[in-house]
Amino acid sequence: MVRAATAHAEELRAGAELQHRFTTYADRYRQAVDSGDVEVLARTCPDKHGRWGRACLLDADHDAATSGLHWGLTPSGDPIAWVGSALDND
Repeated sequence: MVRAATAHAEELRAGAELQHRFTTYADRYRQAVDSGDVEVLARTCPDKHGRWGRACLLDADHDAATSGLHWGLTPSGDPIAWVGSALDND
């Protein structure tokens, strides 16, 4: 349990650290949701975070450019970053 909490804290720290780099993706996602732009939503990364579900807001083909790094927002709006598939750590 402590290990999971530590990993989660690290993901949140990394997300906040990278927020300046990826904020435009969050803005684009929010705007697409608000306007119902399914074309933009369909181009968003399909990867999921084990705890938060669909959280990655980067482009669907970003893996090669970011070495498997995913970045997105938690349901409460906190930035989060992880590499590969994040296990369900609830």
